[in-house]
Amino acid sequence: MIGTLVGILPGLGPPATLAILLPVTISLPPATGLIMMAGIYHGAKFAGATTSILLNIPGETSSVVLCLDGHPLARKGRAGPAMGMSAIAGFIASTFGVVALTFAAPFVANLALGFGPPEYAALMAFGLLLVILLASESPIKGFLSMCIGLLVSTIGIDIFTGQQRLTFGMPALYDGIEFIAISVGLFAVGEVLLNAEKKMDRPIFEVPKGIRNLLPTKADLKQSRLAIALGSVFGFFIGALPGGGSTVASFLSYALVKKTSKTPERFGKGAIEGVAGPEAANNSESSAAMIPLLSLGIPGTASTAVMLAALLLYGFQPGPLLFTDHPEIGWPVIASLYIGNVMLLILNLPMIPVWVRILKIPYWALYPAILVLAVVGVYSVRSSMTDVYMMVGFGLLGYVFGKFGVPSAPLLMAFVLGPMAENAVRQSLVLSDNNPLIFLERPISATIIGAAVLVGLVLIVTAKRRRSVQAEVLDGQPAALVEAKGE
Repeated sequence: MIGTLVGILPGLGPPATLAILLPVTISLPPATGLIMMAGIYHGAKFAGATTSILLNIPGETSSVVLCLDGHPLARKGRAGPAMGMSAIAGFIASTFGVVALTFAAPFVANLALGFGPPEYAALMAFGLLLVILLASESPIKGFLSMCIGLLVSTIGIDIFTGQQRLTFGMPALYDGIEFIAISVGLFAVGEVLLNAEKKMDRPIFEVPKGIRNLLPTKADLKQSRLAIALGSVFGFFIGALPGGGSTVASFLSYALVKKTSKTPERFGKGAIEGVAGPEAANNSESSAAMIPLLSLGIPGTASTAVMLAALLLYGFQPGPLLFTDHPEIGWPVIASLYIGNVMLLILNLPMIPVWVRILKIPYWALYPAILVLAVVGVYSVRSSMTDVYMMVGFGLLGYVFGKFGVPSAPLLMAFVLGPMAENAVRQSLVLSDNNPLIFLERPISATIIGAAVLVGLVLIVTAKRRRSVQAEVLDGQPAALVEAKGE
């Protein structure tokens, strides 16, 4: 229910909510806390279509594409079927993603059992590369964000030498910067500051009443079969890549569904497939994003980076041994997603009129409440005002990032992966007497490095193509929507 509420409220988002509630979840038993976080993550993905369809306001970037056909359907009086199709497509795609996750996660984990420090170092470098290239339209901005994250991750006591690094003589920094302070600052405080300066009008809309008015027709379902199938498969493969992201999945899924349609001229004017395809990709991607998290210990999104931090705070090391050494952690989370999909379908169809009424909460009351929760949550972890000051500082940094289009996700993921990558590199150099060729002499690490170079070249070459696809998708749309897409 919290995830559904977060998905409906514009400007909050799952990363900020997970960060705010991290102190609450880590006080629960490990499996219970992770199940709660997974429920919030998937619930927000599932419900994000409501504001896009009714208000033409995307709750997050992955919901931007739903504005293209969802809102025109609402203006035609078909808001109910549009939201019903969104829920049905999301349920089918998410179920497909969880089934595929069930079989793929242990398979990937078994492959990774032969990994040593060089392989882990190469794998984390590969993950950071994908995050840089896919988290932003500008790899340079993504690289800048990642470098700041790596720099911040070095603050504290070096576990190899015992020396202080970037502490400036402040005892409060000896243990490093608290993850919650960074995540809450970047996403919660930064997003509130960015949204507070925007003029967000509330259009008048009609709330669909009755379950029958929320169900798509048989013709709608028939038209959307291929779109749901394409979105489910395409979204899963995008989500399985560290840093793939639901925004990329939804945009490319929309372009693919439009190109395979016999009547592409209907898209942008209220085509039901334009809702089904991107929403299927969005939900399938959220299930697939758990694969690199649980099997490799690499977060693919900002939300899974918060979940990775929760695992570390619990004292578990995500990676290939998670399913064998701690099956009581990995498998309950996957099993809960099956139940969660059914619960989300029940919550999202009959309760859409109820959830929509929450959109009438004035922003002047909503944003201060978010800030109060942020301060209380950060302070409660270590009872330290230094953490609160850090949260404010990173909130201002998140605001500056948002103004200049610099993504925050690479910073957060680099902060989480940085210490593990550093340890893996230094352990590898110890094993090889400081010979860096160890990364190329071992077949698996050499293959990963080669793949990283190849993928980097391919993504750089195709970056212009992806931007042209997004420009084609948004061609002729209102300027406000194009601006929302950019954000």
